Amino acid sequence: MSPTSGQAVSRVSRAEFDALFEAVCTWGRWDRADRGAWNRVTADRVRQALAEARSGTVVPLALPWNTRPEPGNPKPALHHMTDLGDVETPEPAAHKDFIAVDYHGRGVTHLDALSHIAYRGLLYDGRTAREAVDAGGARFGAVAELGPLVTRGVLLDLPVVLGVPWLEPGQAVHARDVLAAEAALGAVIGEGDAVLLRTGHVRRRRERGPWDSGALSAGFHVDAVPLLAERGVALLGGDGDSDVRPSPVVEVHSPVHALAVTAMGVPLLDNLDLEALSAATAEAGRYTFLLVVAPLNIPGGTGSPVTPVAVL
Repeated sequence: MSPTSGQAVSRVSRAEFDALFEAVCTWGRWDRADRGAWNRVTADRVRQALAEARSGTVVPLALPWNTRPEPGNPKPALHHMTDLGDVETPEPAAHKDFIAVDYHGRGVTHLDALSHIAYRGLLYDGRTAREAVDAGGARFGAVAELGPLVTRGVLLDLPVVLGVPWLEPGQAVHARDVLAAEAALGAVIGEGDAVLLRTGHVRRRRERGPWDSGALSAGFHVDAVPLLAERGVALLGGDGDSDVRPSPVVEVHSPVHALAVTAMGVPLLDNLDLEALSAATAEAGRYTFLLVVAPLNIPGGTGSPVTPVAVL
């Protein structure tokens, strides 16, 4: 497998993108449409995934709660104390705090539910976005309808495969790169799997400092999506937001979001910290694991902050 950094990202016309959207679309497939591709994770698949927990190594995959404004985090999370043990009766003293977050961005690890992304005015399963989502929240595709997910995870650790510390911002991961990574890492993506893409951007940020990753980041090119659709993935995530940026698709700023969430019903995990998982999988000599994702139970929510956990 050869690096693709430095190469121009191949452009995709709007007509080509629309044809791709129709090709991977799964509308009408499931009775519980608001759970989308999570319908693939049956009780049998959960039992199979449990077999991935062999050593008992537990790896949390969330970034720290980010309260600092910086490039890529223009709306930082909030955290302040509301009780320093001096509000209630003396014993026992209680310390309390307040948190809040505008989490759909680059600063917080979060899950995108099916109500988060509309394309051509439609949500997943052909639901009209204006009718399904209003100021009161989402009446279709809310995160509360997803509930927790327990399935097998597959780490596509591209820096390990390429022998580099990280992919450079703007580098696209194509279908051929996914296939080469499967071969190199010995991890073949299967039905109901959660696929996590490590670009190494968390390490790059720690070593080089922050940048506006909303404008320039490594991620999947849209030509990788048909392969993921063919494999029947249930969840897609990474240490970015899965999309390569700038977008290769004319007039579509987040094409992988539209294909995964809106066409395929595949929720997304954004802004994971995959550095510890990279080290743990390398030590274990395998790139599959048990993955647990438990979003907050937010009726009407378009997603949720989350701390996914991998167990090897």
